[in-house]
Amino acid sequence: MFAPLTAGFGTGLSLIVAIGAQNAFVLRQGLRGGVVLPVILVCTLSDAVLIAAGVSGIGVVLHNWPSAIGVIRIVGGIFLVAYGILAAYRVFRPAALTVSPDALTSRRRTLLTCLALTWLNPHVYLDTVLLVGSVAAGHGDGRWLFGIGAIVASAVWFSALGLGARRLSGVFARPAAWRALDALIAVTMAALGIALLLERG
Repeated sequence: MFAPLTAGFGTGLSLIVAIGAQNAFVLRQGLRGGVVLPVILVCTLSDAVLIAAGVSGIGVVLHNWPSAIGVIRIVGGIFLVAYGILAAYRVFRPAALTVSPDALTSRRRTLLTCLALTWLNPHVYLDTVLLVGSVAAGHGDGRWLFGIGAIVASAVWFSALGLGARRLSGVFARPAAWRALDALIAVTMAALGIALLLERG
């Protein structure tokens, strides 16, 4: 019983623990505070839906409809490049870590950005739906336990990343630290976006 659960947790963690657009966004929101819990919830629920889709066999349908991935790849690539440019702009206009009432008014925009970073990334479908779905299928009747393990891994990771980031708030009280983080985010987002736009197939 616990073997598929453990395997799912390990597989999910190995796929999600990497420097990427979504993780960089969650980290930044965790440092800012305010909207971090809704962001964690959106990321976790999105992964849960995608993992469930993969385990249920929708990945086969997606595999036979490559044009859908192609459209997502182009739109997602443009979005990531634009977000990278925005982060680069912040490098030249750094600010200390402050959580003001104004920050709370951007909740809707923040959550929409989070949804876009998650659902406009074609690799999330390839990894979460196709890969996790394929590995889960190998566990036969335990495939749903495998899926639950992967979902738990997602929840644990995003919670640790978002909530744990506040421990670095003292460091990011300095504008220079924010400048360095935004520079890293800008390079990461732009590189991922360009890679998507240049990707074939």
